[in-house]
Amino acid sequence: MFEKQGLYDPAFEHDACGVGFVANLKGAPSHRMIELGLRILSNLEHRGATGCDALTGDGAGILMQIPDEFLRQACDRIGIGLPEPGHYAVGLVFLPRKIEEANFCEQTIERIVMREGQRFLGWRDVPTDNTHIGQTARDGEPHIRQAFIRRGANVADTAEFERRLFLIRKQVEHAVLRSSIAQKPFFHITSLSSVTLLYKGMLLADQLPRYYPDLVDPRLASALALVHQRYSTNTSPTWNLAQPFRYLAHNGEINTLRGNINAMHAREALFETPLFDRPERLCPIILPHQSDSACLDNALELLYQTGRSLPHAMAMLIPEAWEGHRQMSDAKKAFYQYQSALMEPWDGPASIAFTNGRQIGALLDRNGLRPSRYCVTRDGLVIMASETGVLDIPQDQIERKGRLQPGRMFLCDIEEGRIISDEEIKDILAARRPYREWLAHSLIAIEDLPKPRNFRGFAPETLTTRQQCFGYTLEDLKILMTPMALDGKEPVGSMGNDTALAVLSDRPQLLFNYFKQLFAQVTNPPLDAIREELVTSLRTNLGSEGNLLDETRDQCHMIQLQQPILTNQELEKIKKVKAGKIRSITVPMFFNRQDGAVGLRLAMEELCDQVSRAVKFGMNIVVLSDRDSDYDHVPIPSLLAIAGVHHHLIREGTRARVSLVLEAGEPREVMHYALLFGYGCGAINPYVAFDTIEQMRRDGLLGALTKEKAIHNYIHAVDQGVLKVMSKMGISTLQSYRGAQIFEAVGLNSDVVDRYFTGTPSRIEGIGLEEIAAETIRRHVAAYADREIPLNLPLDPGGNYQWRREGERHMYK
Repeated sequence: MFEKQGLYDPAFEHDACGVGFVANLKGAPSHRMIELGLRILSNLEHRGATGCDALTGDGAGILMQIPDEFLRQACDRIGIGLPEPGHYAVGLVFLPRKIEEANFCEQTIERIVMREGQRFLGWRDVPTDNTHIGQTARDGEPHIRQAFIRRGANVADTAEFERRLFLIRKQVEHAVLRSSIAQKPFFHITSLSSVTLLYKGMLLADQLPRYYPDLVDPRLASALALVHQRYSTNTSPTWNLAQPFRYLAHNGEINTLRGNINAMHAREALFETPLFDRPERLCPIILPHQSDSACLDNALELLYQTGRSLPHAMAMLIPEAWEGHRQMSDAKKAFYQYQSALMEPWDGPASIAFTNGRQIGALLDRNGLRPSRYCVTRDGLVIMASETGVLDIPQDQIERKGRLQPGRMFLCDIEEGRIISDEEIKDILAARRPYREWLAHSLIAIEDLPKPRNFRGFAPETLTTRQQCFGYTLEDLKILMTPMALDGKEPVGSMGNDTALAVLSDRPQLLFNYFKQLFAQVTNPPLDAIREELVTSLRTNLGSEGNLLDETRDQCHMIQLQQPILTNQELEKIKKVKAGKIRSITVPMFFNRQDGAVGLRLAMEELCDQVSRAVKFGMNIVVLSDRDSDYDHVPIPSLLAIAGVHHHLIREGTRARVSLVLEAGEPREVMHYALLFGYGCGAINPYVAFDTIEQMRRDGLLGALTKEKAIHNYIHAVDQGVLKVMSKMGISTLQSYRGAQIFEAVGLNSDVVDRYFTGTPSRIEGIGLEEIAAETIRRHVAAYADREIPLNLPLDPGGNYQWRREGERHMYK
């Protein structure tokens, strides 16, 4: 993996590939299954890729059941005696090429194995032949060995042994990651299991069996084979990132990856499970510098090893579209709704094949944006792949065939010898717990909260001052907000922007303007959020998350919003909420006008500390508010406040315990809301935007609309606009989009980005906190001048959308 440099950023490491599997429903292991798996892989070669080195592939691999006879004879030849099947594990390990560093990694594995009460049996050098692979692949080629571990007497069964191996591997990974060895990127435990074994590498499909002679040995037998050919559209391939991973192979992209990783990291402090003593030893669950598929595999492994079934874990990670599904049973909807209180979807186009060595299956994302087809033969073979025709099966031998449906699961149980239908899987999952009963008891709709007796309403006497403080222009009112309030639609304009980048402008800019939304890539189609309304959702919850590793009634004790823009009345409900254990607090976000950038930096530190203290004292909803600004108190830019607090809580390990709500004067256009949600905001009350709409209504600019209808239209326009922005990146749900940071910064320096917008790509440096404070104060001084400002003083005309003599400069007048 390359380091971040110039315009290259490893954060963009994604992949889109070919995937397939073959399984024998009768459960009989044979070498034929390996041969068929390799044939599928070879026939998916067009889904792989090479660079300028035509002999170096992006990656290929095969996952199988433990081939006991083969391993037993191979170990006998080197003096390793294996116990009976199921009582030993084997791991394929990539090691550094420097002998002393490889020895360090091996000793770390042996030491941790013994510490966990298991017996280390020995090492086997895996035969490899690199004479036919490319120079690029050879440059990154690790030393490859197999480690053998005997099940300890303190382990009761295979499931417990697998959990112990999981714990061993995580501790080894963390130890090597923390070490100072130079070749740590070479180290990787591809698999460590008593059930499955994995061979993979930075290879082409046809190179895999030639590189690993083990794969052509007729004694190598399995009842299933999961294969993958990697096609990396915008990534630098490595041996570690070749697929399959330990449980899955993935064709597609996870677009919400940054948010998923942050959310997982935030939940780790809440982990509790009787299956693991001190579960913090597993953390971090998701290691750095991995592909989206590898991160998803880490999450799947956690859910599976802590007690959920494989189908349950997959249904949590990639749920089908349930919110608007009229034909779905209420029990199934209750299951998905409950799971959404525990984890956000990993969203994006995906066809995923998965296995634990006993069950093997596949799943499509809720949009079905990746192809997957299967067929079942009369002699009990099940074949699934990214396309049809990967194996030449005579038509008279095919019992049935079909394609995966969006959000549906296809599952083969090797031990039971049958295919389990999606309907049966989901019915079993829905019946696990009384989910509907739990939701009825603990989930609170905002509509059911008591109506507030008093809430802040329209304040015309200060409106102009507040508008100027937050940088409103006449263009905002006439071009953006008027059609939103009148028609409930975001205004449409021609593409192209010939104004200067925010960092190059000589006019004070809102912080929002220093960010650009990322778009779906070549293999990652955007959504049609209008015609595909069924798969999209703006539903969100406010409150504390619970322990991801458990399921209890109180874990869905939250406030449910159908959409995330709060009216003044709804915000007051949240401020005054006292429902069960749900409590909220309002924290002001200001800095002193006289203190400049130093004041802004200190105010951000104090803001983060205040929120941390609130969480410590049991507050699970924090409202960040800039409503009461005055001459001396300058509102902290809302995006800086939200993102800064969000990342502070992630680093602190308390983010999952609280929802952030924003009461802010700045946001008024769709991109503002998208950015705030993208950096972790749960819900927004744009009180100045609402007052502005009411003033326009009183001025006769909105016809005969009532205040309620105008506000409703505006909120609807924002909702649809946010859906549009999400859909450009192929994201379906606000729950996934929140915190996903699908943006890049343009013109902010690294200090600001690293501290307050952690993980955001920023390939062009620019302003720092000093300039952000100066631009904010410049607007504030214009609003709170030393002289009395007449109420009818016009706002700045703007000039972003239409050229104005005193407005923003344009390339073409």
